[in-house]
Amino acid sequence: MLSHHILLFLSFPFLVAASPFPNTSLHLHFHPHAHPDPGSVARQVQRQVESSRRRALLEASVKDQQCLTGNPIDDCWRCSGTDWRQDRQRLADCGIGFGRAALGGKGGPFYVVTDPSDPDPVNPPPGTLRYGVIQEGPLWITFARDMTIRLNEELLVNSFKTIDGRGAVVHIAGGACITLQYVSNIIIHNVHVHHCVPAGQANVRSSPTHYGWRTRSDGDGISIYSGRNIWVDHCALSYCADGLIDAIMGSTAITISNSYFSHHDEVMLLGHNDAYLPDSGMQVTIAFNRFGEQLVQRMPRCRRGYFHVVNNDFTSWEMYAIGGSASPTINSQGNRYVAPTNPNAKEVTKRVETAETEWSGWNWRTEGDVMVNGAFFVPSGEGLDAKYAKAESLDPKSAVIIDQLTMGAGVLGGPSNGGNCRDNSVSTGYSGANYGGSVTSADSGGGASGDGGGYGYLGMVFAGSAPPWPPRPSGSSVTLLLCSSLIAALFSLHHL
Repeated sequence: MLSHHILLFLSFPFLVAASPFPNTSLHLHFHPHAHPDPGSVARQVQRQVESSRRRALLEASVKDQQCLTGNPIDDCWRCSGTDWRQDRQRLADCGIGFGRAALGGKGGPFYVVTDPSDPDPVNPPPGTLRYGVIQEGPLWITFARDMTIRLNEELLVNSFKTIDGRGAVVHIAGGACITLQYVSNIIIHNVHVHHCVPAGQANVRSSPTHYGWRTRSDGDGISIYSGRNIWVDHCALSYCADGLIDAIMGSTAITISNSYFSHHDEVMLLGHNDAYLPDSGMQVTIAFNRFGEQLVQRMPRCRRGYFHVVNNDFTSWEMYAIGGSASPTINSQGNRYVAPTNPNAKEVTKRVETAETEWSGWNWRTEGDVMVNGAFFVPSGEGLDAKYAKAESLDPKSAVIIDQLTMGAGVLGGPSNGGNCRDNSVSTGYSGANYGGSVTSADSGGGASGDGGGYGYLGMVFAGSAPPWPPRPSGSSVTLLLCSSLIAALFSLHHL
């Protein structure tokens, strides 16, 4: 074993030098579950987006009413020709990016949560969420009704589980929250996670045959620790004691999509610390999310791995949007970055506690990004290389296209209107933003449209403006019926 580590140490410089993408060789050597060609995964996401958008435009031209939106995830499970209520497990076939192989509870039985209580973390009663998530084997977990679950201790989720909040308004809030530790194949879909606090110094069950002592937790919304094949989709996260989503200790094969983040300082940490080499194999896709009001930094903050940030809407930040250390690869494509009014916080990027002589070699690239109100992205390394030709890049489109891809970000609503609306006591209606300021495209030097457009016929209501915990339940729902995004998208396609 000692000789193996000596050989690894001696071969390390040669492994790095052998590849034009230094992190790629690290993915292969340090993490058996990392994809050997992360760039190909990023390109596949691009192809899926473009295919879905073209299908949506074609359908809009021949029908009065349509299902397709151009968002490849939502179009996959909402527009398959069957009622999603009768075909819930189709969702597992709709993932994209690095977490696309997450099976969740596909192929397993359904388990319905009927009891929102959490009376005993060691011996949870049947009907509770905790009882379902600790079971062995695939399990697809749904909810009998709207409910708020206040967990007494971390929710330790076992492998091959889907937590599916569609058809109900489900809040995990006011206590401990979700921990994915040494597990794989998890899907968390359509739940609110907020006001999470530290817990621990207690025994907690993680499977039917094991419970153990838990030390003090950080108070993350979703904590991923040495996990893989993880997909978080259509969630709303805010107001947690530590991160909203943190992934550390060699976690990989993760997709975070269609979610809404608001009211938080350190939003998302991806990587344990600069010295932890297994995080070189971390690969994460961040797609179709909205980063909303009162966020400060870490959207995300990355270490070592490969991070594809694609088609997100960053509506503001106070310090920076994307940060990193220890030479992560950051591939930013087709996002909208709206800078704050503070003239000293216009930069999207931040190299954390690193001299320019070091970070100038890191691979940080920007393609097709829309910069608003003076925002600017500082590329480096191969992100400056001419080989990233426009033929391979995301062609800059009107900002309305970003509206269309992210219009469903957040939690979908209850059973009324087929899940198109939201009945959400934590949120207020998000009717769009008046961005103002000038707009430029990262790889065209300008010319992208800055009009806000609408958020589409799906009528999502985005999470935000949460009151201090506990919130008062509300029965209201808001539906926005705006179709200008499809019109503008059709116009832009005509000029391709």
